[in-house]
Amino acid sequence: MKMFLVKGLKVIGITIISLLSLMIILPKLFPEFITNQIKIYANNNIEGELRFQESNLSFFDHFPSLTLTLQDFKLDGAAPFKKETLISAEEMAFGINISRLIFNKEVKVDQIFVSNALFNIKVNELGQANYSVYKSKGKTVSDADNSDTSIKLEKIDIKNTKIIYDDLSTKILIEARGFNYVGKGDLEKSVFDLVTEANINSFDFNFGGEQYLKNKQVNAALITKINTTSLAFEFKQNDLKINKLPVDFKGTFNFIKEGYAMNFVVKSMNSNLYDFFTALPPQFTQWLSKTKIEGKTDVVLTLKGDYIETQDKKPDLEFKMNIRKGMIAYDKVPVAASNLFLNFGTKLPSLDPKLLNVKIDSVYFNLGKEYLNGSLDIKGLEQPRINARLSANMDLAKINSAFGITTIDLKGVVDANFEADGVFDIKNKLLPKTKGYVKIKNGAIKTPYYPNSITGINLDLKMDNPVGTTKDLSVEMRPASFIFEGKPVNVVGAFSNLDDIHYDLKIKGEMDLGKIYQVFSQKGLDVNGYIKADLALKGSQSDATNGRYSNLKNSGSLLLRNITTHSQYLPKAFVINEGLFTFKQDQLEFKNFSASYGQSDFVMNGTMSNVINFVLSDKAILKGNFDLKSKNLYVDEFMYFSPDPALADVTSSTVSSGVVIVPPNFNFNLSARADKVYWQDLKISQLLGNLTINKGKLQLTNSGFSIIDSPVKMDVEYANETLERASFDFKINAKDFDIKRAYNEIEMFRNMASAAKSAEGIVSLDYAVKGKLNQDMQPIYPSLSGGGILSVQDVQMKGFKMFNNVSKSTNFESIKDPNVTKVAINTTIKNNVITIEQFKFKFAGFRPRIEGTSSFDGQLNIKMRLGLPPLGIIGIPLTVTGTQENPKVKIGKKTEEIEEQEYIETTN
Repeated sequence: MKMFLVKGLKVIGITIISLLSLMIILPKLFPEFITNQIKIYANNNIEGELRFQESNLSFFDHFPSLTLTLQDFKLDGAAPFKKETLISAEEMAFGINISRLIFNKEVKVDQIFVSNALFNIKVNELGQANYSVYKSKGKTVSDADNSDTSIKLEKIDIKNTKIIYDDLSTKILIEARGFNYVGKGDLEKSVFDLVTEANINSFDFNFGGEQYLKNKQVNAALITKINTTSLAFEFKQNDLKINKLPVDFKGTFNFIKEGYAMNFVVKSMNSNLYDFFTALPPQFTQWLSKTKIEGKTDVVLTLKGDYIETQDKKPDLEFKMNIRKGMIAYDKVPVAASNLFLNFGTKLPSLDPKLLNVKIDSVYFNLGKEYLNGSLDIKGLEQPRINARLSANMDLAKINSAFGITTIDLKGVVDANFEADGVFDIKNKLLPKTKGYVKIKNGAIKTPYYPNSITGINLDLKMDNPVGTTKDLSVEMRPASFIFEGKPVNVVGAFSNLDDIHYDLKIKGEMDLGKIYQVFSQKGLDVNGYIKADLALKGSQSDATNGRYSNLKNSGSLLLRNITTHSQYLPKAFVINEGLFTFKQDQLEFKNFSASYGQSDFVMNGTMSNVINFVLSDKAILKGNFDLKSKNLYVDEFMYFSPDPALADVTSSTVSSGVVIVPPNFNFNLSARADKVYWQDLKISQLLGNLTINKGKLQLTNSGFSIIDSPVKMDVEYANETLERASFDFKINAKDFDIKRAYNEIEMFRNMASAAKSAEGIVSLDYAVKGKLNQDMQPIYPSLSGGGILSVQDVQMKGFKMFNNVSKSTNFESIKDPNVTKVAINTTIKNNVITIEQFKFKFAGFRPRIEGTSSFDGQLNIKMRLGLPPLGIIGIPLTVTGTQENPKVKIGKKTEEIEEQEYIETTN
């Protein structure tokens, strides 16, 4: 026995020493070979760039496995994410099959170890993923690159890793921190079961920009069947625990052409209601620590179907939750919310919000003897089918206390009994059949955003619609009232029949809108204003439409201060600084209505009519007569912007201007006076005129103003045709203005009379032009047509290139810089060409006679006869072609016709 024992110990000792020697010597024999084989395999099979600092072969890093460890491992993603990291790890280790290495000199990786890593998985809007780095089998490699290396995994071990999954195509964002994972299976087979254990210290889940889970602990025991040939996954057994909530997760996930096929079922059955709340976002943590919760709950989430972005196919999402015998009591409240029952379900077919279906079969709970009982079923969003029922009798303060609602303080007794059933489709004059009432007595509301409460809230609202049409709706409020900052507001009234609205309202009270807004929102937002109302309104829409004003009983006053309003026609906010409005039948009288728009200001007095009809119908015309005064009017500020600059990125240079929009449903007559009017570089003073706005057209008649210190009379007609095009027709009569100032200060004059660049003196203009304006309110020159007379009183043509070139061609030095007096020049405009009718004048003994054409882009085609002194009987025929900047003067009569540009109107 002693001999056998000694021999046994020797054998064991020799074996151990041999194994230790082998474990020390073997890594020394193969390190360069294994490293090179791994590199060759990576180059042959991986698209992304792979990098690491150093490698180490050892039995002791992950005993007893022989592992090749790569320090500071990094792998970049596939296109279009080649410049972004897919995987980075402090350590990436590959377990090597020893027998294959020794006897076959083959490197077979059967284990992977990862620690302190980042898996950064991204998918763009088109479904392209950065993890598609494995080269397809169809790609060939050269013989030189062939290696005896393969991956046949049996174990995956991941420690302390961060995983980010950011899928823009499905709008899913997942972040897992402190991820630990061990997976085992016969991964060499094409179909195998992967048995894994995983835990996550902190897990976040976002879908569609909304966060559903944050900082949750997850523990999982999973069995997943994987088919590596078809890239299909079956989640056979997946027992999860999110914080304290047990969750069963099963389903399939397959990669298909251009997308995924999904069938997921996530459920937690017969769980404690308290455990469910532990899985909610962290803002519930403090509330949960003070709340006693009892009851059972069932939760089921399913996601089934194909996701193929190019075919607009998306899976169906469904969520169900049931609560039984629930009880919630916050901070030892004396009256708990008990007997809580809930059957809730929602479906989102094809992830399409338009197809949303929300169904609450029942919701019920008690607060002592008080109760709430209801149900809700909504199918679709565009023309929703609604079935709703609510019956309640309870004190709002008790609800606050029982549920621990600390962000808002509610008081008052609610008594409600309400039913609705039918389709909501205003376009087809359908409403749900409705009958019921809601009453609130002695209500109050206080929020963290404002120090004082809204008190004295009383509401007695009755609604009835027995047939289910817009015609049969009737609503009564007797009364609706509240008190804020010591000022009461009271509304009593009724309305019925949306097809021909009958109304009977009395409104009295005053409100500071800025303070009211602070009650329900955060401080610091620019919302303010003051309203004081004392109104009695009674009548019908048809009486207002058909002029039966004696049947209307509208009276009272409305005072507004610092009210900011927005319109679809205006890019900026319109601010009512102060306005007193008095109602009388269908008329609304303005008294010292003061407003501002950007840098522009207005004071108006007058009346509006058809007001009630205008408010009740989107097809009604609002009529009015006003006296309007303005110190400064900036026309450019009224130019339409698309998109709305309040919503657009102010740093974007793509926001383009548009024309001034004239509302089509206004019929206004205004007697207008403006001290200063600014339009682009044009400055107008002391504008007086009659302004009419009707059917989307603006007309200014009998207007007078001063421009460059000269009196001007002008009639204008303007209408926007699209957001980026408008038409205009104006007639102008300007007497004795300085031509040099006109050229320097008025852009349109520079463009239409570019020859005046070198002129000095006094001229008059009597002209009519019509045409189109582009999106920058600039004339589209080929669209212009019209004509008139430019009367030259006394003009010195200094440095005028045409006369200078005529002087050179004829050797008459005295023709330079002619002085022109008492000449009437008739011109017409059409197709981008200005036609100059024949006119003649005399200077320095010469008698020139000129006619021809020029274009707005500077082309010239002028015929001239230069009558020689003393009487001009003998003359030299000349032609002037080229451009105004480079005129070409020739002796003779041969001219070069200017090509016309006909304006072709587009439909955009």
